[in-house]
Amino acid sequence: MTDDSATQERVFQALSARPGVERIDTHAASVFLDGTRALKIKRGVKLPFLDYSTLERRKAACEEEIRINRPLAPQIYHGVVAITEEANGLVDVGGNGRPIEYAVDMSRFDESRTLDHLAQAGPLDAELAPAIADAIAASHAQAAIADGAVWLDSIPALIDGNSTGLRAGGHLEAAVEQLANACHEAFLRLRITLEQRARGGFVRRCHGDLHLANIVLIDGRPILFDAIEFDAQMATVDVLYDLAFTLMDLLRHDQTDAANAVLNQYLATAPVETLDALAALPLFMSIRAAIRAQVALARLNRPDADRTGILDETHRYFDLARAVIHPPAPRLIAVGGLSGTGKSVLARALAPIVAPEPGAVVLRSDVIRKQLFQIGHTDRLPPSAYQPEVTARVYEVLMQRARQVLAQGHSAVADAVFARESERDDVAALARACGVPLDGLFLVADLATRQSRIGGRQTDASDATQEVAALQEHYNIGHVDWETIDASGTQAQTLQRCRDAIAVGK
Repeated sequence: MTDDSATQERVFQALSARPGVERIDTHAASVFLDGTRALKIKRGVKLPFLDYSTLERRKAACEEEIRINRPLAPQIYHGVVAITEEANGLVDVGGNGRPIEYAVDMSRFDESRTLDHLAQAGPLDAELAPAIADAIAASHAQAAIADGAVWLDSIPALIDGNSTGLRAGGHLEAAVEQLANACHEAFLRLRITLEQRARGGFVRRCHGDLHLANIVLIDGRPILFDAIEFDAQMATVDVLYDLAFTLMDLLRHDQTDAANAVLNQYLATAPVETLDALAALPLFMSIRAAIRAQVALARLNRPDADRTGILDETHRYFDLARAVIHPPAPRLIAVGGLSGTGKSVLARALAPIVAPEPGAVVLRSDVIRKQLFQIGHTDRLPPSAYQPEVTARVYEVLMQRARQVLAQGHSAVADAVFARESERDDVAALARACGVPLDGLFLVADLATRQSRIGGRQTDASDATQEVAALQEHYNIGHVDWETIDASGTQAQTLQRCRDAIAVGK
C-alpha cells in the first residue's frame, strides 16, 4: 500500500467510525452519509477514463464536480471541503490542520426519490415527464457550445468499445457483431446531419450521464445531478445524445408514456431544426443502452453481486440496444374534429404507442399558432390571430413539420380541426409524397359535451371558447373519408375506438 492510499484508508476509517455515518462505495468514489450531509471523496484510483491517483488530482476533480453540478443542482452541491489532520493527530472535516484529503460537500437527499426508483414503483406521474424535459432543456440552454469534431470522431470508437465490453461479458458474438454493424451503418448515414448540427451549435458540454438514477425529485421538481466532471470530452456531445440517455432509460423501465412525453415536451421548446435530426435517436439510444449493459456487467466483480439480477439487467439493456437500432417504418396519423371533441388528449394518448420508439411526435395546430406569434403556449391570442390567412399559415407550417418528422423515419400525429376537405386532402397528399400510410381520425361529439369540456379546460394551448364551439356547429365539413370516431364517451373509450380503427399499439 502506498503512502497516499494508506492515508486515504485512514480517512475512510475515521469517517466511518463516526456515530450514524453510512458509507457507500463505487468504483471511483466513497460517499459518507451523515444526517442531512453527504461527503463524496474521490478514491485514489487510476482508470482508463479518469486519474484520481494523487491528492492534487482529487482536489481538482472535486472542484470540477462543484463547477459542473452546482448550476444544475444548487440544492445538493455546496463546495469542496478539506479533510484535515489536526495537531493531536485526529482526522477532522474542515478543520484547521493540514489537508490530507478533499471531499465534495453535499446535502443528502432521499435516495428513494431518484427516477429509477420511482419508475420501478409504477407509471410516472403525467405531470412529471414534461418537467423532466424542461430540466434537461434548461441544462442544454446553459451548456457551453463546443467544437463537434472530436465528438463526431468518437462515435465509431464508442460503438467498438461497446462491442468489446459486451463480448467480454459473454454475449453471443453474432448478436454483438450485428449490433455493431447496424450502429456503424447508421452513423455513416447520419454523419452529414451530425456535422451540420455540430456547426449549428448543438454539440455542447452536457451533463453526459443522464440515466434515471441521476435525476431526483426534490420538492416535487426533477433535479439533474452527478454530471460527468472527470472527462470534459466524454460529456461534450450532441444535446440529442444527452437526451437519448433519459429516453432510453425510460423505455428500459417500461415507461413508454413518459418517454414519449419527455420527447414531445423537449421538441416543443427546442429549435425547429431539431426535427431534422430525429433519425439519430435510434443510434443514440442504442449506444446508450449498450453502455448501460456494460455498466451492469461491471457490477459482477463486486463480492456481494446479485449475479442473476445483474445478468437480467444486462440482457434487458442489450436487447433494447438491438431493438431500437432497427426502427420500423413511420406512419402519419391525423386527428381532426371540432373544438372540445378531445383531439389533443387523444393525440397525446396515441403517440406513445405509435412506432418507432419512443413514439410519435405530436404536432398541434394550437401550439404552432402560439409559436408563430412568439408567445407562451397558454397565453391567449386576439381574434385577429384566427383570420383565415393566419389559419392557412398554421396548416402550412403543420404540414412542413410533419414532412420534416416523416423524412427522418419518425412517425407524426397531426392534431388540428381539419374542418375543410382541402385541409384533409393536403394531409393525404403529404402522406403519398412521403411514402407513408395515413390514418385519418375525425372525432365527433354533441355540442353540450364539447362545451362542457371546453369549460373545464385549464392552462391549455387552445383559445376555443364555448361560443366558438357553438359557431362551429354551422361549419360545412363536407365529405369525410377518415374514420369517424364517436368521442362523446370517456377518454379511454375514445382511445380504444381509435386503436381498433387504425390497428395501432402494442
